[in-house]
Amino acid sequence: MDVYKGKSKVTIAKNVEVSLKTLKKWIKTINSKGMEELFKKKKRKTNQAIKGKIRLKKNRIIEILHQPPHLFGINRTSWDQSSISKIYEKTYNEKISTTSISTYLKEEGYVFKKARKVLTSTDPNYREKLAKITNILRNLKSNEKFFSIDEYGPFAIKIQGGRSYSLNDELKTFPQLQKSKGSLILTAALELSTNQTTFFYSNKKNTDEMIKLMHILLEEYKNEKNIYLSWDSASWHISKKLLNEIKLLNLKKAFPKVYLAPLPSCAQFLNVIESVFSGMARAIIHNSNYQSIDECKLAINRYFEDRNEYFRKNPKKAGKKIWGKEVVPSSFSKTNNCKDPRYR
Repeated sequence: MDVYKGKSKVTIAKNVEVSLKTLKKWIKTINSKGMEELFKKKKRKTNQAIKGKIRLKKNRIIEILHQPPHLFGINRTSWDQSSISKIYEKTYNEKISTTSISTYLKEEGYVFKKARKVLTSTDPNYREKLAKITNILRNLKSNEKFFSIDEYGPFAIKIQGGRSYSLNDELKTFPQLQKSKGSLILTAALELSTNQTTFFYSNKKNTDEMIKLMHILLEEYKNEKNIYLSWDSASWHISKKLLNEIKLLNLKKAFPKVYLAPLPSCAQFLNVIESVFSGMARAIIHNSNYQSIDECKLAINRYFEDRNEYFRKNPKKAGKKIWGKEVVPSSFSKTNNCKDPRYR
């Protein structure tokens, strides 16, 4: 240290390549405890405290996981990482990321597996029909609406299987033979520019239900100039009765006018509403055990009310922002596989 006698602290700090703040700290240590103290190896802080905090977080997450989501006011039958994160923060007043939740669950032996399935259309006019739809969407005006339409079901009201967080050595089962409490068919239309869903419960899948849905949409969107209806090639979607009804409606001077934009045959994976159905199924149908049709309807109604309300408050075209657990972005794209083979 003698070499630095008579030199300013600024010069010394520059020569030894440390900040002035660090140098002052060293000088303070030397003056109070001696030169030897400066060169002592500082003991690393024990990581026991950190390990204990992580253990506490894991225990809290598993505790949440062991309780059904509806006890926390969540309209789901199994947990996802986003829901766990929200409830964790609400319960313990401490934020935790979904990445941390995923890591902790894996370390504790919990897994959540998923699979993908590739589908192919056999329609010889696939490209032409696809080009027509994409052209409509590309040029869709503010006074026009485009609807993706389909039916969900029929599905039985009984104990349903599904994927959920489980220990690796835990085997979840449900009875193969069950007495059904009833069944439901959901007929719905997703408007792509606003991400709003219109739906009702049907007794059958037929032309009359399609006509009923069309009239509901005409009333709900009566201030629009044109509405486009897009659905798959099921027989009741292209029946003469339906086409005649559309023709009669368009002969009237009243708006909106109705136009069809049918999907290619065997291309249900392009039907955007299938993504919404898949998200709904994974949230409130899989792992469910509803005791009645009315109880199941209540969950479905709430799901779509929440979804519609979200997109009213956060306006986004379908595909910009996904709500819940939709299997793919709910947007019309030839690379999408909106149909989830697991949703029934």
